[in-house]
Amino acid sequence: MARLLYRLGFGAHRRRLVVVLLWLLVLAGTAFGAVTLSGPTANSFSIPGQESTTALDKIKEEFGSQGGANARVVVKAPEGQQLTTPENAQRVTALVAELGTLPGVTSATNPLDPRAPAVNPGQDTAYSTVTYEAKVGEVTEEQRTALTGAVEGARAGGLTVEVGGEAIQAPPHIGGAAEVIGVVIALVILALTYGSLVVAGMNLLTAAVGVGIGALGITIATGFMDLQSTTPILAAMLGLAVGIDYALFIINRYRQELREGKDVGDAIGTAVGTAGSAVVTAGLTVVIALAGLTVVGIPFLTQMGVAAALTIVVAVLVAITLVPAVLGYIGKRALPRKQRTAPVPAAAAADLSPAAQSPADRSAPDARGVGEVRDRGFFRGWVGGVTRNRIATLLLAVIGLGIIALPVTSMQTTLVMAPPAGSTQERADRLLSDGFGEGFNGPLVVLFEGENAARTAAGTVQAIQGIDDVALVTPPTPNADGSAAMLTVIPESGPATEATERLVDDLRAHLAGVDGATTYVTGATAVSTDVAVALDEAMPVYLALVVGLALILLVLVFRSILVPLVGVLGFLLTIGASLGATVAVFQWGWLAGAVNLDGTGPLLSLTPILMVGILFGLAMDYQIFLVSRMHEAHHRGASPRDSITTGFHRAAPVVVAAALIMFSVFAGFVPAGEGPIKSIAFALAIGILVDAFVVRMVLVPAALALLGGKAWWLPGWLRWLPVLDVEGAALEDDGSRSRDKALVDADR
Repeated sequence: MARLLYRLGFGAHRRRLVVVLLWLLVLAGTAFGAVTLSGPTANSFSIPGQESTTALDKIKEEFGSQGGANARVVVKAPEGQQLTTPENAQRVTALVAELGTLPGVTSATNPLDPRAPAVNPGQDTAYSTVTYEAKVGEVTEEQRTALTGAVEGARAGGLTVEVGGEAIQAPPHIGGAAEVIGVVIALVILALTYGSLVVAGMNLLTAAVGVGIGALGITIATGFMDLQSTTPILAAMLGLAVGIDYALFIINRYRQELREGKDVGDAIGTAVGTAGSAVVTAGLTVVIALAGLTVVGIPFLTQMGVAAALTIVVAVLVAITLVPAVLGYIGKRALPRKQRTAPVPAAAAADLSPAAQSPADRSAPDARGVGEVRDRGFFRGWVGGVTRNRIATLLLAVIGLGIIALPVTSMQTTLVMAPPAGSTQERADRLLSDGFGEGFNGPLVVLFEGENAARTAAGTVQAIQGIDDVALVTPPTPNADGSAAMLTVIPESGPATEATERLVDDLRAHLAGVDGATTYVTGATAVSTDVAVALDEAMPVYLALVVGLALILLVLVFRSILVPLVGVLGFLLTIGASLGATVAVFQWGWLAGAVNLDGTGPLLSLTPILMVGILFGLAMDYQIFLVSRMHEAHHRGASPRDSITTGFHRAAPVVVAAALIMFSVFAGFVPAGEGPIKSIAFALAIGILVDAFVVRMVLVPAALALLGGKAWWLPGWLRWLPVLDVEGAALEDDGSRSRDKALVDADR
């Protein structure tokens, strides 16, 4: 693979104009397609085949379409008054009349209509259902603005008016101020790492091309299939982070090769053949982890996983083709000015092992510059301290991460996410809860099917009313031919509570013994419960598949059994600490102000499995980039301890920069993040910090030092496995090296 990538990188350098133009053409094409072919995204989650989802489909079939997207305008009378007084009733009627004339609205119900009243028993709170022609997710910004304008006008008359519902929800967006700050921080880290703003900007721009193509491609897909609104955001977040990191690894290796005296073309080819091999392998682990979500059998998870995996593929292709092409234009300007003409250091041609160098070679400054030498000295001291105190360090890391992971034991999940605190949606829900009860915002629907559906439904009303946590049961509503009927159950508890989830189970258990009709329980809480059960059942299968495939890949990379096991076991601590910190902040409210958190509550049901998929791939990235340099030193004959030290001090600086960049990108989605994106971005950011700085840079070196030479042991019966050559050993072979060198000579 190293030789193949060498030729690919060198070819991209020779044909750099063609490569750059092709990528820009692809970017322009996807941008044009996104503008002309994109469609709406969905904000709801469901699983085909589950009872709650099946019931929703049957309700639509038996009772007809419920129309387009709905908004619910909630009205409350002034303190001490009722809405039924002539003056207030006139105001409500005028508001309803105005709502019915708004752009895109097909109907607006009058809550004071005696034929279908929607007023609470105290007569001070009511709601109007506003139905739009557009489907959910297709209500335009202008239509939402007109609705909020009508609400503002009604408030001027003395009424308290708020609006909620699916029609008022704007789709999540990318590119807010916080996200931009995250990218700026990444640019600063790159500039400090390279000592060059030009190279830093080039790194960021190439990553932006990759994530732009990926995100725009997903936007095109929304015109042909129903995608969740979080899908393009997650793909963009991941694509930008790994795109920056993958380019960083290749550019850093290119700069090293230039310092050792290679010309531009040879340095580019070698960088792509060595660091590019690690990039391809690392990208493959991320793709395996994300594409593995397809085995869960949940469509919206499959969409998220495949979309993100394809974005990662684009990021890898950009790194091994566009990056070397742009490096061909930059040439030796990738180095600081003083290093472009500096003599090749004597230590550059020596063995990588510190033991193979003289004390003078090891201590002498070279063309890297004083700052970088100091950095390398810092990292050498770091790994030296870890390996000398390996048992204490290992225990401290494991115990510390275990303590951070403790909140996971009380983790709660749901799909019923509360609206942002302080928003009109949140105030509307509170008015309805105060006026009609907590459970009014999370009703459950029971569907009866059969010849005696209406009679059976009527006969169960009294029994359902007696179940714990039931506040109200409405009379059954039959369909046109009497073959189906449905009734609404209003819980006493709110929609995202354990009590309402238990009520779903209690209802199903009670209705299982009803004769004369087939019954289904649905509603937002029922859908959430079914999704949670499906995710719990899928998690072990997903873990076994993804971890198993990644272990096989890592065994091929490192030709070792214990090194991959250490990496995977370390990941378990990463995921535990990441979820534990997320529960402490988003569920318990610890340090909520630091992340601009509106209110606490259960995590999104998708969070655990998404964290496993995303963080596993990224954790294996760091494992490959860091340990491959240790393996390279071991392959060249260094002792176990020296191979750890040499590999660490060569790879750790770039891993630190990569982790800080990825943390900045993810953290940028936290302060202004919307809905589930905020908690997912926070969990990813914490997971990156824990994995890079504790697991990979503390736990892994300590464990490898404890194992010694046994770390690189491979059973005899596995020695037939192919060699992936991530370190580029084939490029050092005289025969292959001379053939590759011929490319350089031909270019001259």
